Amino acid sequence: QVQLVESGGGLVQAGGSLRLSCVATGGTFAMAWFRQAPGKEREFVATINRFSTAFYADSMQGRFTISRHNPANTIYLQMDTLKPEDTAIYFCAARKLFGTGTYSKAEEYHYWGQGTQVTVSS
Repeated sequence: QVQLVESGGGLVQAGGSLRLSCVATGGTFAMAWFRQAPGKEREFVATINRFSTAFYADSMQGRFTISRHNPANTIYLQMDTLKPEDTAIYFCAARKLFGTGTYSKAEEYHYWGQGTQVTVSS
């Protein structure tokens, strides 16, 4: 069983930046970031495969950058120009199966982290 551990969340002012990290205890295939704001459903942010091909939700494109370091089984999410509406718990997810698709649905992932809180003040 692979475990995922997120870090890097915190409180930041609007317009600021944060960098989230997610470390997996074992090898994985595609990995992703999702987020969930209070009272809302979990929302796809970005995904990246082992070849570092990335795909973003439309609303995140241009402000968020996902990256990956395979030797360390780690992915990152660089978040710039943060807005109060980005406030949410950010979850890391990973697939245990290889595939060539673009995985943007929560049910397509097999492992989940506990989440890290990101709060953006206005």
